[in-house]
This record gives sequence, C-alpha cells and structure tokens, in this order.
Amino acid sequence: MTEQQPEQPIEQPATPEPHPAGQHRSPAGHHGDLGAALGFSHDVSGGHRGGRKRVGGGCLLLLVLIVLMGGAVVAGGIVGLDRIKEQFQGPEDYSGNGTTPVLVEVAAGDTADQIGVKLRDAGVVKSAQAYIDYARAHADASSQIQVGFYEVRKEMSAEAAFAVLSDPANQRTDKVTVPEGLRVVDVVALLVKHTDFSKAQFQKVLDHPGQLGLPAYAKGNPEGYLFPATYAFAPNARPVDMLKEMVARWRQAADKVDLEASAKRLGYTPGELMTVAALVEAEGRGDDMPKIARVIYNRIEHPGTAGTVGKLQIDATVNYALGRTGVAHTSNADLDVASPYNTYRNAGLPPGPIEAPGDDALAAAAHPATGDWYYYVTVNLRTGETKFASTAAEFAKYKAEFQHYCATESDRC
Repeated sequence: MTEQQPEQPIEQPATPEPHPAGQHRSPAGHHGDLGAALGFSHDVSGGHRGGRKRVGGGCLLLLVLIVLMGGAVVAGGIVGLDRIKEQFQGPEDYSGNGTTPVLVEVAAGDTADQIGVKLRDAGVVKSAQAYIDYARAHADASSQIQVGFYEVRKEMSAEAAFAVLSDPANQRTDKVTVPEGLRVVDVVALLVKHTDFSKAQFQKVLDHPGQLGLPAYAKGNPEGYLFPATYAFAPNARPVDMLKEMVARWRQAADKVDLEASAKRLGYTPGELMTVAALVEAEGRGDDMPKIARVIYNRIEHPGTAGTVGKLQIDATVNYALGRTGVAHTSNADLDVASPYNTYRNAGLPPGPIEAPGDDALAAAAHPATGDWYYYVTVNLRTGETKFASTAAEFAKYKAEFQHYCATESDRC
C-alpha cells in the first residue's frame, strides 16, 4: 500500500500591488480601460508562482461576452449570428415591392407572429421579425387583417407586405357564407353563385360521395353534413376541395358536442342524432332548440302519450318530401304524400337529416332539455315566440292562440 501525498492547498490569488500614482496598468493582452471597467483580471503571469496560469479573468470575459450577446446561449444550443445581429442592428428586411407573385393564407386566429413566419417561409420578407415589428407598430391596422388568401411577392419589404395584407381589396379568396338550414341543393346553388364552377361540376363530386370524408353512418348521403359556416376557399380550390372542407368543418362541430358518445348516452345512433338535429334546426331557434329536441325524443320514446298518435307530425319533413324550400305550410293534401320523410304517415324519425344543422341545433340534439312536453306551437311568427305543452288540452289552447295571430296578421301565415 503506497502512502498518499497530501493534497496541495488551493492557491489564493496574490494581492495586487498598488500602482504608482498616475500610471495605468496595461499588461500583455491590452484589454485597456474597457477591460478594467468590466472587472477583467490581467494577471497572466504564466510561469510564476509554481508555473500556474490564472484563468479566472478569461471565464469572466466569456460570461460578459455572453451577456453582451443578449443571452445567445439558449436551451438546445447557441442561436445563430443572424439573431445576434438583429438584437444590435435590427431585423433584416428587404426594400421595395418585391419580385415574383406568391400566394399566402391568413388563417382564422393567426397572430402577427404567425403571419410573419408564414411570410418569411414563403420568401416574402427577409425575416419574420421585420414584419412582426412593423405589425406591432401599426396594431390598429394589424387587428383588421381578414382571413383569406393574398397575392404578395417574394422579397418585399415588411412595410409593403403589411400594406397588401391590411387591405381587404387584395384578397384572392372565394368567400362564401353558408347559413344554417340549407339542403345540399341550396348549398350547391350558393357555391355556384360565388365561385367559377358549375352545378354539374359540383354534382359530379356528389355522385361519388366516398371522397368527401363522410362518416359511415351518413350512408353516402351528404344531406346535413355540409356544415353552415363562412368559408374562405383558396383561389385554386376545386369543387371537391370545397365540399370536403365543409364536411371537415362538420366533423369539428360534431366533436365539439361529442356526437357519437352523446348518441350512445341517449340511446340513439349518431345518424339518428344528426336527423334530430336537422329537425330541431328546421323547427326552432335559440333557447327553444333544447326543448324542441326533448319534444321529439319524448314522442319517439313514449308514442301515444298525452294524446299523440305515435308520430312526430313535423311539417318540415313533409316539405322536404315535396321538395319545397324555405318556410312552407302544409295542406291536408300535402300530409298524404307517399314518402319515408313524411312524419304524418310514418312513425319514428325520417331516414336522415332534412337540412344542415348548425352548432346550436347539434348541441340541442346532443343535450336536450328536461321536460314532459309533447307539443310545441309557434304562436307569433314575427317574434318566433314558441310555447310548449304537456297535454292535448294545453296544445289546443296554444293552437287557438296561433290561429288568432294569423287572423290579425294574415300576411305572415
């Protein structure tokens, strides 16, 4: 066993000798007055005091450089010189109005930072930060930038790019607003009106519904699944792209109300819940929708209760069977139309949705109100006031109220 040598004590730094008055210490390396002001040590007398070289001043120099570089050492590595240059010189930017046209999309919810990154990645601005800084300096105009596609140019200044995006006249977007309650034929007519495509081109896509992304329970029928919303279609979008986007938007709405799980909880299939939602859309509005959904479920689940005849008896289904659009009232002759959609002749739900339900109708079908109602009557068509009844006698009272309304405002009935 060899005897261990005792550890050498850590050498303490020598106390510097004072300099004669009026003299400045500038040893080899010449950090000069800046180094002295920053606290750099200049004792680099290698070879003295046992041949050891003092390195404490070098570590401090590295630390100060890092601070001056704006914290360039970050998690994951050292940022590039471009970022350091931006901190000291400002972000790089092109000048002028650019060269080659390029299409850039401003999506819903995009912030100035996200737009800046999109412009940089498309080669429009030289740095994302140049656009971000300009947009933040013009916050009022920046907040008014609208969703859509814009034709900008490669190698534009941030100011020029911002000028294009902040002017709605520069949009290259087919913007179409599809209201709630439209049928497929109505949606197609609207798309034809606002795009450069024909009815035949959209119909060609509808003839092959497998490409639309419909759920299996739609059974290849897009009725009810072209979701009502405002769309900003790309200038190069084709009919199949537009219809697919509408179905994808329906999927988002369906997920929001947990459609499949809600249907299972209520004891229905997802397709049946979609049908209920469409009936609610056709028959109700606003806060009445959850109550109307409950009336539909009560009539299906308790046929013949409270004087009902075991059928839904919803006029909107008859109008669908007759191919009528808008608000149309049925006659006694209409009620005999031979169609599986005629809920005056057939018990239960119709085979599928009769129109496209929106968010409120989907939510109402998935989460109906609690109540023992079996009837509802809209007693004022101008205000939409609707009353709900639990008995046939109560229903008769509200029906008489509606008839009185029609007698005084016949132009609305």
